This record gives sequence, C-alpha cells and structure tokens, in this order.
Amino acid sequence: MDEFVRDKLNEWGLSELIEVFKAEEIDKESLLLLEEQDIGNLARKIGHKVKLRNGLKRLKIEEDMERSKMEVLPSTSDRVQLGKRKYGPRDDSSQLESPTKRQRDFQGSEAYLLKHVKTIMDSVKEQLGKNKLSEFLRIKIKSLETDKRELVGVFGRTGVGKSSLINAIIGAKNLLPSGDEECCACTSVMIKVEANRTDSKYRAEIEFINEEEWEEEAHSWHQFLTNKGVKGEEEEDYEENDEDDGEAEMSALYGNEWKHMSPDSFMNPKYFKKIPEFLMSKKKEVMCATAKELSAKIVKYTKNGDKDKQWFWPLVKCVTVKVPNSDLLKHVTLVDIPGTGDNNKSRDRMWKEIIRDCSTVWIVTDISRAASEKEAWEILENASSLIGNGGECQKIDFICTKSDICENLDDLPPAEAQVKILKRNKTAKEKVKNKFQEKKYLKEQLSDDRFKVFTVSSKEFFKRKHLDRDETEIPKLQKILQTLNDEHSETNNYVSGAYRILSLIQGATDKDVTDEKREVCSCLQHKFCNELVKVQGTMEKAHKDFKACLNKGVEESILSCEKTLHHLLYWRKKDGEFHRVLKCVVKNDGVHKPKKGEQIDFNLQLSSQLTHSINDKFRKTFSNDAKAAPYNGAIKKFSLKTDELMSKHSALELQLSFLKTEEEKVKAKLHKNILKSKKEIYSSLTETIQENMQEAYKKAAEISGKSALQKMRDTIENHMKSNKEMFELAKNAMLEKLNNLQEEISKTLKKTLQDSIEFSLNTEDDSLPDVSRNFDRVKKYYDTIREKEEVVEEAEEEEEEEKLLGEEEEEEEEKEEEEE
Repeated sequence: MDEFVRDKLNEWGLSELIEVFKAEEIDKESLLLLEEQDIGNLARKIGHKVKLRNGLKRLKIEEDMERSKMEVLPSTSDRVQLGKRKYGPRDDSSQLESPTKRQRDFQGSEAYLLKHVKTIMDSVKEQLGKNKLSEFLRIKIKSLETDKRELVGVFGRTGVGKSSLINAIIGAKNLLPSGDEECCACTSVMIKVEANRTDSKYRAEIEFINEEEWEEEAHSWHQFLTNKGVKGEEEEDYEENDEDDGEAEMSALYGNEWKHMSPDSFMNPKYFKKIPEFLMSKKKEVMCATAKELSAKIVKYTKNGDKDKQWFWPLVKCVTVKVPNSDLLKHVTLVDIPGTGDNNKSRDRMWKEIIRDCSTVWIVTDISRAASEKEAWEILENASSLIGNGGECQKIDFICTKSDICENLDDLPPAEAQVKILKRNKTAKEKVKNKFQEKKYLKEQLSDDRFKVFTVSSKEFFKRKHLDRDETEIPKLQKILQTLNDEHSETNNYVSGAYRILSLIQGATDKDVTDEKREVCSCLQHKFCNELVKVQGTMEKAHKDFKACLNKGVEESILSCEKTLHHLLYWRKKDGEFHRVLKCVVKNDGVHKPKKGEQIDFNLQLSSQLTHSINDKFRKTFSNDAKAAPYNGAIKKFSLKTDELMSKHSALELQLSFLKTEEEKVKAKLHKNILKSKKEIYSSLTETIQENMQEAYKKAAEISGKSALQKMRDTIENHMKSNKEMFELAKNAMLEKLNNLQEEISKTLKKTLQDSIEFSLNTEDDSLPDVSRNFDRVKKYYDTIREKEEVVEEAEEEEEEEKLLGEEEEEEEEKEEEEE
C-alpha cells in the first residue's frame, strides 16, 4: 500500500481499514480498479461500505476531470490569442508569455484553469474601445472578480473548548491559544480565522480601539474602583463582576501601579512602547512560519495572565488570524465571538455587526451541562433577534464539546468505552433539542429545521483512543464549511461569467440577424415591463400587511409601555442592589451587559410589542433560508423566459444565453441586498426607541447624591409618559425603510436588465475584438466544469440516499439489540 491510498483512507474517515488495505497490497492503481464485490470484501460494516463507495466515486470523477482538463488546456507552445479583425484594434495578445514548466506541472488544476481564463479576460478588456458598449463590457468583466465570504460565528463561555474546536476543524492543533496554567481566557476580544491566500506564512492583524475610548474607559474604571468603598445613601452594593473586570483590565496594562496612579498619567507613552501602533491608530501585523509560533506571539493580545507581565487585550478590538493552505477557509471566516457583547462601544458595535452578518452560528458548550448550562442559552437568547429577523443566519448548530470525557472509561474495554460515549452523546442531543422546544421567544426568530445539535471531541479527533474520526463529529462540521465554500466556487463563477460575456461579444458581431434582434429586443422589453409590475404588486401588498401589523403593535405598545418600564425599573427587591445596575444602563444608552446573567436592554423591551407584531410576517417575507425567496418568491419568479426565446431564435442563442445569466446574477444580487437591508429594517424599531429615550438616559446618568435611584426612575418614567408618540415614529421609520428597499429593487431590475437587453440585441459595433478562438476555448472549460458539477451533484444525492439507508439499518440493529 502506498501513501496515496493511506491518505485517501484517512480523508474518507476509513483509517480502520488501513491495515486491511495494507494486507491486500492495494496501491493507487488497484484502488481505482476496485469493483463492488471488492468493496464488500474490504469493508464489512455498512457505514464503511458507503464511505468507501462514495470516496471511490469522487476519486474517479476527479481523475477523469483532470484528464479532460489536460485535453482542453493549451499546449506548451500555445499562446492566448484573440485573433485579428478587419475593422478592430490591433491584436497584441500574442505578447503574452507561454506557460512555464512550473505552470505546466499544474495545468490540470483548478487554480491554473482560473488563472488562464483571467488572463484571457484581461486581454479582452485591454482591447475594448471607448464607446458605451465597450464600457458596459468592462464593467461586466470587472464584476467577475468577487470574494464573497461566509461568516460562521462561534459563541461560548470561557473554558468550553472553542479554541480547541476551531484548531481541530482547520487541522492546526496549536493555532489559537487555549486555557493553560499561565493565562486565562479573555472573552472581550473577538478573533477571526480566515485563509492566507498570499503566501505560506501564518499571519495575524491586531486592530485596537482608539485612544479616546481607552482613556475614557480607564478613567471610568479608576473612579469606580477607587470609590467602591465610599458608598452613597443608595449605593450600598456593587457588582463583584464589575470589580473583577475593572481590576483585570487595569492590572493587565499597568500592573499594580494603577492603584497609585493619577488618571492624567494613563496615556503616558511609556505604557505603550511595545505597541506603538495603538498610538498611531494602526493595525499591528505579526508573521510566523508555524501556527505554534504565531499562537505564542498573539497570546498577550487575546488573554490575561501573570500580573508581572504586560498584557494588551484591554486595548484590542479584534484579532484576525490568517492560515495558509486552508481550503476550508477559502471563502469562510470563523469568528470566535464574545458571548454577550461588550460595554466598550466600538467593540459592542463590531459584535452586533458581525453577528448580523453570520450565515451560520455555532453555540459551543460543555456536553456535561449542555441542556442545563444557563449561559449558553442566554447567549442564544440575547443574540436571537440579531441572528434571526435582524440578521441573515441560515442555520444554528448547538455544539457539545468534550464528548470523550466520561466516567471510568479507562476501566472499560475499548468497544464498551466507545458504546458508552456514543450513548451519552445521543442522550445529550435529545435533551438539547427538547430544551430548544421550550424556548418560545427563540422559536419566534428561528425555525426548528435551522437548529441542529452536534457532540464533538477535539481531543479524540487527533488521538482516536476511543472514537474513530467520524464519531468525533468534527468531520461533520468540516463538511458544513466545505458546503459554504462550494457555494462560492471562484473558478466556477468566474469561468461561467467569462463564457457569457464572450458569448455576448461573439454574438454582437453577427450582422445577418439584425431584424431578428430587433424583434426579440421588443419582445423582451414588453416581457420585462409585465414581470416588473408583478414584482411591484407583491411588494406593495407586503408593505400594506406590515403597516397593519405595526398599527396593532403601536396600540399594544402604548397600552403596555408604562407597565413594562415599571418592571424594568423595579425588578430588584433591594434598591441598593439595583442602583449600580441602573447607572450602567443609563450610561450605556439603555443597555447593560454583565459578565454573568441576562443582558438588560430597556430599548429591546420597550419595542418588544412592535417586533412581536411583525415577527412571523417578517420571517416569511424575508427568510434567511438560502432556498427560500424574499417577498414570497416574487423576485425568484421574475423571468424573461429566455429559454423559450432560444428555442424559437437559435441564431440569437449567444445573446439570450448572456441575458439569462444576467437575469440570474441580478436576482442573486437583489437577494444579497435584501438580506442586508432587512437587517436595518428590522433593527430600526428598537433603534428609534433608543433614539427617543436618549434624553431620559442622559439626564438620569447625571443624577447623584441623596435619593439618586428614585430620581433616576422618575426621570425615565416621566419621559416615557410624555413621549409615547415614539412608537408611531418607530413604525414610520420602518415603513420608510421598506419603501426605500422596494424602490431600490425596482431601480436595480430596470437598470441592469434593460441595459443588458439593449446592449445585447440593439447595438452593432465594428470595434469589438474578434474573440472566436478564445470563446471556443473558454466554452470547453465551461462545459468541463458543468459536467463535473452534474456528476458531483448526482454522487451527493446517491451518497445521501445510501447514508439514510445505512442509518435506518443501524437503527433497526439497535432496536434488536435493545429487545435482546
């Protein structure tokens, strides 16, 4: 058995079969020749047979596609040429160099194919003239360069194994610092992990808060910590968590000196000698050859530790770690997110923006307390409006870590230890799912089919003492990332787009079908107007429905706001316990985020009747599900029926093919824009309430001395009583944003498709370059990619069917064992 076979078995999760393959002396050549009978002899378990069968199918597809790519790619002596045209500009593409030996070595790869097509399109762009059609084509070629990234948010309290989980998923065991004897985690620093696509180094970019923010924060902590023993009439108590946080931040940067320092000396440059970038408002960049080296260098920016050393995490807003040679992160960024945001305004603003942009959210918790751990569920509830209607999250995964930690495992035989772990994992999943069903507010924002539970072990993924690779469920999470990457295949998208643009150029030079072009152009313009009217009608109906819902929400808000506010202002039994909390709330614009316990958000509570009135309608109109379509599918149903026209007008197939792609692209663009806009639309309700409560918060924050607590309460309550029109203002603000979105959708459809119709069918231009040769070449690439996609889709469908069949058989076996 050679290394190729060993690597493939590990990749497919079949490491248990390595010895079997070794005994049978199976190398790469014989692996590709295995037949169904051989698979049955080599793999006895159903699960192993399914994995081996599908692994071989994919491997054979890859081998076939490599051979086909070699056939369509240019030879070593070939040049990228655009040819010559009698009336066109001089063809200078022959100056492009032929592929070097190094390039020829990976000609069959996807990377080279992409690079080659980009070279062709760059050359086409250079030879375009200066008229309107040429400018239109330049814009289209430029739009091929996209780098859409999917954000996966990873939430969880300190110590649940987030860093180890991320390290295992991306295969870099020592990348992110995890808890050890020298340092403990700091949950206020956000860490992004993405691919380094420029070189083979491990890199980190450290972004700081600004000087003014730290100066204000340091002064605030100093005042609180030095005065905590001097209590006013109603300040008998203070939050111990706040004291711990304050001392940790001040000690990290200044050591014990801060207790004797004057506030004027907090910004003395001597404390920032090692990070001059902070004072210069620049990002700090770190580069290392290995993951372990990088981890050691960035730990002082992400964690707290020995008080004899200086730690810089209080000044850090975000750390971006870039990993080389990571296919899983090609179009995906993993974000280790602080569970409840931060009282620092810039960090909190970034926290909200990132959460709203996450397409997938992972809630990470220890399996031993998965269903009962209060903090994990509080994180999910606090962020639910930001990842549901107020965000673009398509799925939420609840990840139970440390599944390998089970009592008395070492005293059991390996097989029994494995059964014990898997049985406990199954029980944990059931408990978490049942807990989710109890959360009514969560279910308003998130549907059942978007919530899944995984039980993982990062330790077993690397060591495999009791569980095999697949049983650790890390591969399942890797597959989620791979699926997100596949949706943004740079090569597929670029080559497909390039083919359509060259189709348009190729078709635009044909003068023999001028009359037919005009006929089809007129038909398409008429069809466009009819389809646009349908979309506008659906959007107007949605606007009326939202207005009706919000009218009820305004009525309910006016009736309940005083009671809601009274509950918020008098929710503690002892006034002394609440004074500090309310002070934090009003100083932070109505929001307080303690390290432990639920977030307090006056604005969210006061706007709850408004948001509740539209939640169901909003989720159906603007679903986060990638398969669903906004506005009840009105935009998805929009169609110029280019396929029908192609069957009648085959001479215009190239132009109509381009228009079909433009239609698909503009609908995809609108879907993306709607996701972005709907976040702003939904959050406008709470933001308007916050804006109208600002005056009360500001006045309350300035109150001190005797009876300060009651005066703060009275100030806020009196403001509410005299400003109930804020709910009507919030309604109008949301409806205005909805109207703006509708206008933007109509404008985008008109501008994009009408221009495309006009330039495709109603323009004749002799100055266009002759692209016939490169059109044929790119068409071959395009056909090759399409063929591969179809085969892979078919294989995935078969794999899913076989997987379900295998699961059913395993369930039957379990039932029989239980009965016995």
